[in-house]
Amino acid sequence: MTGKWKGLAALVIALPLLTGCFEDSKAEILAKTEGVSDKSALTDALGKPDDISKVGPLETWTYNASNGTVAFVIAGSTVTLRTTGDKAE
Repeated sequence: MTGKWKGLAALVIALPLLTGCFEDSKAEILAKTEGVSDKSALTDALGKPDDISKVGPLETWTYNASNGTVAFVIAGSTVTLRTTGDKAE
């Protein structure tokens, strides 16, 4: 019985640590999107963004990375700007 609890405790501790390992770094995200110029190609390369904000005709799509964030500014359907940032505290 004690062995089962130790195994469960190890899993509970390891799971949050492992989930951080599955996010790409900022450099990897930027490399995957090199040459991407529109929303559909961006979605094909990275999937759905973690956050979308809109200001007038501009959208900012933000993807979480293992070492921060990568944001793409989109005008209409065209990707116009790529920026990186640190993770929010």
